[in-house]
Amino acid sequence: MRFRTMISVTLLALAGGAAAADDFPSRPVRVINPFPAGGPSDAVARLIAQQMSTQSGHTYLVENRAGANGVIGAEVVAKAPKDGYTVVLTGSAFVITDIVASNTPYSVLKDFAPVALVAKAPLVVMVNPQLGVKDIAGLAAYSRAHPGKLDFGVGSVGAAGHFVTELLKRSGIGINVIPYKGSTPAYQDMIGGQISGLADPILGALPFLKSGRVVPLGVTSRERLPLMPNTPTVGETLKGFEFYSWYGVWAPAGTPKPIITYINGEVNKALRSDLREKMTALGYILSPGTPEDLARFERTEIITASKIITEAKIHFE
Repeated sequence: MRFRTMISVTLLALAGGAAAADDFPSRPVRVINPFPAGGPSDAVARLIAQQMSTQSGHTYLVENRAGANGVIGAEVVAKAPKDGYTVVLTGSAFVITDIVASNTPYSVLKDFAPVALVAKAPLVVMVNPQLGVKDIAGLAAYSRAHPGKLDFGVGSVGAAGHFVTELLKRSGIGINVIPYKGSTPAYQDMIGGQISGLADPILGALPFLKSGRVVPLGVTSRERLPLMPNTPTVGETLKGFEFYSWYGVWAPAGTPKPIITYINGEVNKALRSDLREKMTALGYILSPGTPEDLARFERTEIITASKIITEAKIHFE
């Protein structure tokens, strides 16, 4: 009798999950961006949410819950009901913070269900024009001719720009890493000549590139970008060099699979819409795929980031 009761309860739970999935979404979906409004992840979240709302006729609302390097907003999603109505759209810092912070109140791999990889954001390595360097080979030559004189800023310790700078160091280019509290002061010092250069996602670099205040040496994508066809990849000089900041969507672990599949389909539809041209013009490489694709990708990124952190002895406050 007890066995039959257990089966009945299980079947009722499954039926309830299926019914919820069939009805999804019947109210607005909260898209949590765990960083301040106006930043790169906020821009991506709002572009995607707006397109998903337009194409589906359902409402996807971006809500900024900034703080603690993205931890506060991510925790909101980790503890949200497992019904698909609260998801997080965030960048690679989401995974990095989970690696390095001992007190993160969640586990990326255990407490979140991957939904969709949204976009990869190549970085551009750039320098002050007065340095007289035009490409990555020239940067290497400069470091050999002026040992200890090549200073690169990083917007924050452990950010994508920091990782790219450490990879350049690993390739044999002598660089001093100068940490900043944000990319803005790093750009100011590069333009003013206090530091030699920096690596930053292309969206942040665009105003400085267009004005000619900095010189692009290379992009960190595998192939040259339509946005910057005359700028070589770093890998054209340093074989195998490739690195991205990136963005994805996650739901609370335990969210029914049909709901995950539905949101994934809407994200992919948005990425294949006219939005593709707009985001490509901002330097993004769109990456439609399955939830399983994001799961594999994040595990690979965890391995890569962990190796860089260990080998470079990156210390996080």
